[in-house]
Amino acid sequence: MATFRSRQARRQQWLRSVSACTKAKWAELLDEVERGRTIRITRHGKTIARVVPEADGRAAEVAEAIERLKALREKTRKAPLAEILASRHEGHKY
Repeated sequence: MATFRSRQARRQQWLRSVSACTKAKWAELLDEVERGRTIRITRHGKTIARVVPEADGRAAEVAEAIERLKALREKTRKAPLAEILASRHEGHKY
C-alpha cells in the first residue's frame, strides 16, 4: 500500500510533467487572449474556467483607435462616388 508521502511525491512529479507540457501551450493561449479572444477551459466537455482579455486595457485601445480614425477623417477629403466606383478595379489584371 502506498504511503501518503509516496502518493504526494508521484502527484508532484505528475504536476511537473504536466507543467512542462502546458507551459508552451499556455503561452500560445495567452497570446490569443491578448488578441482579444476568450479561452474556455473545459473538463469532460463542461466549462470550468474562462481566460478573458483585460477589459480596461482593450477599451482604451479601442477608444484611441476611434480617435485616430476621426482625426484621419478630418484630414482627408471626401471622395466623390464616381471616383470610388472608378478606383475599385484599379490594379486588377483582367
